[in-house]
Amino acid sequence: QVQLVESGGGLVQAGGSLRLSCTVSGSILSWNGVGWHRQAPGKQRELVGVIWRGGVVDYGDSVKGRFTISRDTVKNMVSLQMNSLKAEDTAVYYCLVRGSGSDVWGQGTQVTVSS
Repeated sequence: QVQLVESGGGLVQAGGSLRLSCTVSGSILSWNGVGWHRQAPGKQRELVGVIWRGGVVDYGDSVKGRFTISRDTVKNMVSLQMNSLKAEDTAVYYCLVRGSGSDVWGQGTQVTVSS
């Protein structure tokens, strides 16, 4: 069973930056895609971004231009650089790998942006 370990969450002021990392046990290229979703209190989980096996990246509309996903296929790691953070970015951020029939999720890491 693949395991995903997230790190890098925390408290940051609005306008600041934070970087999340997720280490995957096994080759990330064995999955269709790797990326991040988030869930704010009282809201549905939403796409932050996903990087597909071929390198194409999709971002959620609310983070375009501010967040950047990258991957390291040697370390089997996917990272999320978050800039110009806003209070509405406060959420639990989940790393995931996307397979053909199912997804595997990490435990989540809390990001809190103070205004």
